[in-house]
Amino acid sequence: MIATRPFAWGASLDDLVGARVTQCALSRVCGSCGRPLGRPIAFVGTAREAGRNAFHAPPLHLECALDLQAAREDWQLVTTAGFEFVRPGREDEDRRPTFQPNSLL
Repeated sequence: MIATRPFAWGASLDDLVGARVTQCALSRVCGSCGRPLGRPIAFVGTAREAGRNAFHAPPLHLECALDLQAAREDWQLVTTAGFEFVRPGREDEDRRPTFQPNSLL
């Protein structure tokens, strides 16, 4: 179970902090513990996010992802060797950036 609030989340696991999400992407740090990422990289999200291969939550260490997944049983876990950080276009209805794994493991 999660002992402290994850780095990129606000008051709840439904509340991502946009600036921290971007920091995780650009600095390649874990969205939970804030430490540098290695491989594999993990993502957690809804079945819809996993199906689209586009996650709103930032990249995580596998161990951190497993802790978050235990807190939210409806989240699915995907591991990868790399990802793309995709910012929304003007025409996109959803204005949140996504993380798109590119080398699924």
